Amino acid sequence: MAMRRVIAKIMFSIALMAMAPGPAGADDKVRIVAQRSGTLAWELDVARHHGLDRKARLAFETVMLASPMAQKVALKGATADVIVADWVWVARERAIGGKLLFHPYSSTAGALMVPPGSSLKSLADLKGRSIGVGGDAIDKSWILVRALATRQGVSLTRDARISYGAPPLITEKARQREFDAVLTYWNFSAKLSAEGFTPLIDMTEVGKALGAKGAVSMLGYVFDQSWAQADRGRADRFLAVMKQAKAILRESDDEWRRIAPLVQAGDEPSLQALRDAYRAGIPGRSLAAEAEDSSALFNVLLEIGGAELAGPARAFDAAMFYHPQDGS
Repeated sequence: MAMRRVIAKIMFSIALMAMAPGPAGADDKVRIVAQRSGTLAWELDVARHHGLDRKARLAFETVMLASPMAQKVALKGATADVIVADWVWVARERAIGGKLLFHPYSSTAGALMVPPGSSLKSLADLKGRSIGVGGDAIDKSWILVRALATRQGVSLTRDARISYGAPPLITEKARQREFDAVLTYWNFSAKLSAEGFTPLIDMTEVGKALGAKGAVSMLGYVFDQSWAQADRGRADRFLAVMKQAKAILRESDDEWRRIAPLVQAGDEPSLQALRDAYRAGIPGRSLAAEAEDSSALFNVLLEIGGAELAGPARAFDAAMFYHPQDGS
């Protein structure tokens, strides 16, 4: 019953979006579903505030929903044009016949954090220790950390005490010193860093140790192939607008102060930590480099996560990467 109510709420929100009229006089409509507390909401606010969408002759129709699942329902139901999701999900959908495309959005990821004064220095030190994981057993970051630990002779699921939970709960328990280490989403890791926690290892280091050559953009703008093919100019202008919004957030501290109420950092140190982590994850590598590194990590994820994580996908599909006509 609870799941039915969740699905009903999602579909109601999507229906409202579908009925909502676009801005008067707009050239091209782009229907975007974003997570209410996510970074895409920040970027969309920046784009609107600076009129980047209007200058590009685009009309953004946005709906803010509470969960990634809701965004995926909207995209698959053809009531959203663009969402942000990870390429593992895109690979899974393409393996069952979906025609989804992916363009890098962010390489910012979490970290395995330890509290102030911790004596832990390496993954090997986690033997016999307690670890809080924000997510479940097939959380992608957790699988990669486990894989690296295994290569170093440590089975974290056997040698450590693991607790899974929602990222906010795991983060709060970390503050209460209930765990020796905690792996949680990047925004919570950033806030913990502002409180004196330090990374035992961050996910960029994990990725490189597992074969990636640089920071991998696990998250991307995701849209259906038919939407892009219907009007490549619209798709490319959308990506260009979002790139401009990212550039403003990369360069302007004043912009971060303006959007602080939306970010809801809680205090200035946390806002700065979120700002710095966000900036570090702005993609800047070639699509070829992203695809090569993503393929390397996908193989690692598949080893542990298998069909539960990737569905019928058995190889990384580099054709999922969308290449704008300007080559960016």
